[in-house]
Amino acid sequence: MRVIQVGIGGMGNAWLSAVQRSPQVEFAGFVEIDADIARAQAQAYSLDKSRIFDSLPTALQQVRADAVINVTPPQFHREVTVMALEAGLPVLQEKPLAGTLDEARAIAAAADDTGVLCSVAQNYRYRPLTQTLKRVLESGELGAVGAVSAEFYKGPHFGGFREEMAHPLIVDMSIHHFDMMRFFLEADAQTIQARSWNPPWSWFAGDASASAQIGFANGVQAAYTGSWCSQALETSWNANWRFECERGVLLARDDRVTVQRLLRVGAEGRGLVNEHAEPKEIALIEMEREGQDYLLQEFYEAVTQGKETATSAQDNIHTMELVFGVVRACDSGRPVSLG
Repeated sequence: MRVIQVGIGGMGNAWLSAVQRSPQVEFAGFVEIDADIARAQAQAYSLDKSRIFDSLPTALQQVRADAVINVTPPQFHREVTVMALEAGLPVLQEKPLAGTLDEARAIAAAADDTGVLCSVAQNYRYRPLTQTLKRVLESGELGAVGAVSAEFYKGPHFGGFREEMAHPLIVDMSIHHFDMMRFFLEADAQTIQARSWNPPWSWFAGDASASAQIGFANGVQAAYTGSWCSQALETSWNANWRFECERGVLLARDDRVTVQRLLRVGAEGRGLVNEHAEPKEIALIEMEREGQDYLLQEFYEAVTQGKETATSAQDNIHTMELVFGVVRACDSGRPVSLG
């Protein structure tokens, strides 16, 4: 399968590397509007400079491709992805689906109208920690989930568009954790209460900290707290998780998974007391492919074999509704209902 990658700087590095590792996917061409980035990446990755173009229309005229990988900043996602879909080329789209909810809906509508695949790169679903937590939840050993909490603290200095966004944490990072919630709970969000703020030492122009209470359609309540300007004691990028379940607790902290099961409720004096098994650490599952490598292989199989992808635009629009629902709750100071 031959692909055109649009955007080869920044996050584009991850996709340049993933395609070069793939035995099934190769580059037909590239699009990069920054000439300095184009020269640097051509040297770093041994790219054919003659196949680096300054626009997608030019690339489509000059090379034959089977698909497009869109790694542009969010404000350009709609333009690039809709153009590719209308040209009949499936798109593997870097998250977020778009910079606004209206633009995300336009992309999902274009995928519906053209019947061409648009798949969103929610790569955090395809990590050993996420897959291990999902496997434990699906096993049923802990029973139904009643509540989940996630905590995320990092202090990255990116520069560029992220540091100018109004809600950088929520739109560019928490989107991963919100998508993971949907994946874990197999349900969509219905109600949201949230607030965001920017600590005085923050190097972001917009709010880099937030907390949210999210009610899901299956009755599960989720609590989320995060910061992108934490100064110490950071979590992993995956966040720390706690699932309160019918028959025990599932915990992920610093990318280590622990389960403690409820054995029984026993009598003690005039009251009752829970008796627990010893906490048990669960080894992370081994994956043949992770992250971008998994997504690229899934996309390849979808394009060449007609298979579906789990994070199509039509599914991912529900993650976008959650993300921008949290933004709306933060901006308005009022609860938000979805659907």
